[in-house]
Amino acid sequence: MVMFLFLVVALAVVVGAVTLAVVGGGENGPLPEAAPERLRDPLPPDRPVDRADVEGLRFPLAARGYRMADVDDALGRLGAELAERDARIADLESALAGARSAAAHGPVHTSGENHVSMDKRPEDRP
Repeated sequence: MVMFLFLVVALAVVVGAVTLAVVGGGENGPLPEAAPERLRDPLPPDRPVDRADVEGLRFPLAARGYRMADVDDALGRLGAELAERDARIADLESALAGARSAAAHGPVHTSGENHVSMDKRPEDRP
């Protein structure tokens, strides 16, 4: 029974000390409201994202993990830039394949009536 009373008194002292620390039982008053933690290393808005930007990206912790809005914004930006780069790569590969195909078949010569020789002056042409 004595041990139980000792534990109850010790618990009351701990609760009182924590309450005084949080409420600010002194001249400073209560603790100020903490501003919500925001994304510290946002992705650069004025240039494409590179590997260093992604490696340096740190999301602030929230009560249950990360702030979903910050993560969604970053993933949306990365997804859009990757899609843009994939489209650009596909365009360049298509243009390269077309250039290689044209080079393999040699230059295209047209013959017939629509062909105009630049070797003669207009008045010398028939």
